[in-house]
Amino acid sequence: MSALPRHRHSEMLRAELPLPGGRILDVGCGGGGLVRFLTREGAEVVGLECAPSQLRRAEAAARVGTETYVSGRGEELPFEERSFDAVVFSNSLHHVPPERMEQALAEAGRVLRPGGLLYVAEPLAQGPLFELMLPVEDETALRAAAYAALRRRAKPPVFDGLREILYVAAAKYRGFEAFKAEVLAVDPARRAAFEVAEDKLRAGFDSAAVRQGDADFIDQPFRLTLSRRCEAG
Repeated sequence: MSALPRHRHSEMLRAELPLPGGRILDVGCGGGGLVRFLTREGAEVVGLECAPSQLRRAEAAARVGTETYVSGRGEELPFEERSFDAVVFSNSLHHVPPERMEQALAEAGRVLRPGGLLYVAEPLAQGPLFELMLPVEDETALRAAAYAALRRRAKPPVFDGLREILYVAAAKYRGFEAFKAEVLAVDPARRAAFEVAEDKLRAGFDSAAVRQGDADFIDQPFRLTLSRRCEAG
């Protein structure tokens, strides 16, 4: 991991997505932070989220532009064919049930315009943040399943194959309580495991986090996979 370049997610998004002016779908948008970032960058953005609590968080946030939020699942996108310039799965494909991951990618292909971009940023099963989370949930198998689904689906005749970029990004939290709130917001079912291991998690957080100003940063390596919708697929 030490050999990987360091990047902010915002750098990768700016470098690869059609900003400004593109119509972008964020699948699994959570509380809408990425939706709002892309909107500020000039895109027309739709956030899709299946968890009612997360969708309420997104809709309650102050609007920054024309962003919209829709309830739905990645494997059943409620949008017309060829209606987006890019589809983004940011830390979300591995949250799709494994047996439905390929369907979610097929749906992304359906709603992308010819030449449109499939942008999938997935955390690797390694690194300080991954190790910190092990007492709550081991996502090794889920992350491997997401990558395998990408390799099977992101190829002709629908997609033009994968381009991959590995990098390290730092997750930002304002203390342990903010980390806890974010972990439970993503999946409330984690609460029981979190509470059992809370002392260990707090100690692990204090060990892994790098304090800068009033925020804590914990490294996580990522794999960004990019694929274009084939013109005639």
